Amino acid sequence: MQISKNNFFLQLFFSTRLYMLFGANILLFVLAYFFPVLLTVAIFCVFALLLVLLVDLVLLMFKPKACSVNRKVSQRLSNGDDNKVVLTLRNEYGFAVSYLIIEELPVQLQKDLEFKGKIAGGKTEEIEYIIRPVERGVYNFGNTNIFVQSALGLVTRRFICENNQDVKVYPSFLQLRQYELIGHQQFLNESGSHIRKVTGHSVEFDHIKPYTKGDDVRTLNWKATARTGNLMVNNYLEEKSQQVYSVIDKGRNMKMPFNGLSLLDYAINASLVFSNIAVAKGDKAGIVTFTESSASILSASNKKVQMSKILETLYAQETQWQESDYESLSVQLRSHLSTRSLLMLYTNFESMTSLQRQLPYLRRLARYHLVLVIFFENTELKKLTADRAATIEEVYKQTIAQKFVYDKKLMVKELSRYGILSLLSAPEQLTVNVVNKYLELKSRMLI
Repeated sequence: MQISKNNFFLQLFFSTRLYMLFGANILLFVLAYFFPVLLTVAIFCVFALLLVLLVDLVLLMFKPKACSVNRKVSQRLSNGDDNKVVLTLRNEYGFAVSYLIIEELPVQLQKDLEFKGKIAGGKTEEIEYIIRPVERGVYNFGNTNIFVQSALGLVTRRFICENNQDVKVYPSFLQLRQYELIGHQQFLNESGSHIRKVTGHSVEFDHIKPYTKGDDVRTLNWKATARTGNLMVNNYLEEKSQQVYSVIDKGRNMKMPFNGLSLLDYAINASLVFSNIAVAKGDKAGIVTFTESSASILSASNKKVQMSKILETLYAQETQWQESDYESLSVQLRSHLSTRSLLMLYTNFESMTSLQRQLPYLRRLARYHLVLVIFFENTELKKLTADRAATIEEVYKQTIAQKFVYDKKLMVKELSRYGILSLLSAPEQLTVNVVNKYLELKSRMLI
């Protein structure tokens, strides 16, 4: 952090209090025209005010770098999450000052922040604030401006702290910490979310253990139970080293926003968390993104560096205005993936017509891979269908909304007709629903 060396006069601002006092003096001179006895008082007040003003100027200006602010922000911010920023204010004056801090935030946040307060001489104070970015990319934090006044309050001095800093906003890596133990937990209750308990059912036997509440009764070992006198169950190892790919549609249908984030951002955040859990459980995670012209594939792996590669891959993804090419996707996946894999396809269909256009290519993929189509509920339409209609116009709108909601349910049935799995989720519940589905598929030995 550096203090900008401004021109002396550009650092000073006269306060409202000073203008009011000068105004009162002018009024006193006007009254002295009618009451000459007040002239002496008016002249005395002018000189007294000038003397106090001079004292205030000397107090504020005798130190060139009397106040400073350091900004502490992480080198990476998490998209869609609350990120903490800390400002450290240092007062080098020997007396207390009142301050106003104006923090120049990145243009993506479309606002600046102001903080007011009072700090004693020679003291340090920390100011915390929270930002929630809703776009991935580079965020530029600007300068921090400090305006200080002494107890006299006639003059304001400005310090410009050159805190210019570029920070990258990545997909929601904070959720990785939130869900990193999910593969070993039985339940996660947060904001009404529920993670299902998953027990391995592969043919690979691991060990016998005492029965605990929630264990599958089908795995009871009756011989061990009779021998010990306590309920005992067989424990099995889950299948590992399976290939799982998050396939993300970057077409125009993923531009739709919900709570500040686009559907693409929700899909990216869910893919990051899901990939982390898959790698932790021994599976190989990869990423596929596709548009109208090309598909980009990050090969599946369960090495330690894979999550870093996935994070960097997801960071730069952007939606396109054209409709994505599912035919090209099916051809490239067929040639690139030599073994059967789980394909978690994130997309969005708003009508049966849009689904029917892509269904032949989804069926082609389903011949060689386990395909799970993940698409989104329109939560705003669901709210509209729950409202009470009072006018003809509201009845009309509600009828149209109900049709779109019903079409989503028809899509689920249409996909199941051809053996294609589907997950219809509200955007804000996408991550926990995707993880639930993955653990369910593991427990059913489908992958």
